[in-house]
Amino acid sequence: MAFSDTLCAEARPIWEAIHRHPFLRELVAGTLPLEKFRFFLAQDWHYLDAFARTVGLLVGRARSTSDLERLGPGLTKPVEKPLHRKLFDLAGLTEGAVAAVPVAPTTRAYTNHLLVAGALGSPGEAVAALLPCPWTYDEIGRRLPPVSHPVYAEWAAFYREGFLRESVAAWRGLLDEAAAEAGPFERERLREAFLTSSRYEYAFWEMAYRMEGWPV
Repeated sequence: MAFSDTLCAEARPIWEAIHRHPFLRELVAGTLPLEKFRFFLAQDWHYLDAFARTVGLLVGRARSTSDLERLGPGLTKPVEKPLHRKLFDLAGLTEGAVAAVPVAPTTRAYTNHLLVAGALGSPGEAVAALLPCPWTYDEIGRRLPPVSHPVYAEWAAFYREGFLRESVAAWRGLLDEAAAEAGPFERERLREAFLTSSRYEYAFWEMAYRMEGWPV
């Protein structure tokens, strides 16, 4: 079994909890309050910036041209950004208004986890930290039924059409290569980075649903 498959199996209980989360269930039903979706979009916009910066750190440490070819498009063509701009229009948001939304505690913690992995961890550790986001979203897309809500249908259609699938395959390949070259200690660091990001993925949905803010 590939290393990425092993980690996916270990993270399965977390991922299944994501699929059951009320944010997604209400989104599918069309009953999710729009203000919660707007908050989610703003936090996801902040997150995607950190994701791109982490990929940039990883590109700077790439060992080969083939690595650069696989990583480069993920940095220069963030496929989800055009979706968000379209959703901003549908949800009555502007980029300026989104940028002014404070970064929630969970968003801050998750993005710091990515950036630390990109700056201080091994390249494999950065890949392991980045992979759960596109992988869980692609899996969500595979399970989503058609959605009728005029705003949420656009979001659901993007992931149902599998736009992240090629990216997930590339990230998994990089992770499996890193694991094949790693010793037991490094493989454990890859595992921990992957599982931590998986937990943050669940926490991100919970944060959006509660419209989390700083307590003081």
